[in-house]
Amino acid sequence: KDVQKEREPHVYLSKEEVKEKIQSYNSSVTDKLKMTLNANGIYTGFIKVQMELCRPITVQSSQSQGRCAPSSQETAFYLPDGCVNTLHISSTNTVREVIEALLKKFFVADNPAKFALYKRCHKEDQVYTCKLSDREHPLYLRLVAGPQTEMLSFVLREHETGEVMWEAFSIPELQNFLRILDKEENDQLQILKNRYATYRGKLEEALRGVLKPG
Repeated sequence: KDVQKEREPHVYLSKEEVKEKIQSYNSSVTDKLKMTLNANGIYTGFIKVQMELCRPITVQSSQSQGRCAPSSQETAFYLPDGCVNTLHISSTNTVREVIEALLKKFFVADNPAKFALYKRCHKEDQVYTCKLSDREHPLYLRLVAGPQTEMLSFVLREHETGEVMWEAFSIPELQNFLRILDKEENDQLQILKNRYATYRGKLEEALRGVLKPG
């Protein structure tokens, strides 16, 4: 069940409260992805983000990184659904910074404004998915919820169709999308043609059997 964008009430925690929560969190961790509290009160840790992208992404090669203009070394493709990536972040990192870091980690050239981070959690035997505000702090949410992904997990999606910032797409990206859509349309059309050609062959064969002189 998807719900509207939600801003979690960020309760102020004292350094001692944070220390206790981190100790409790680390005692429950089973994958060695523990949190660390620094002397300045900022803590660091890991979050896992599941990729649920419907549209193709544009990926840069290592040679084209840092360039502003699109190049032939950029490739658009569909990311397999369900990929999970792990990020090491701090308690000060916002949702927007997490999205930017995630895209940078995998050389994704698309504008971060095209994406949104969602949280998925269980409440009253139902699974809820809601968009997080850009100013939310994912590591704080992870700490409060505990390490169990069944209680809370993060998902990266594109903005809903009605929210898409088309101006964030470059002309080559839009042209790439059109080429991909054309290919998908042609593939589906060929599948239909082959299916009806098979039906036609069977009908013609049946007719020949019926009309064959006895």
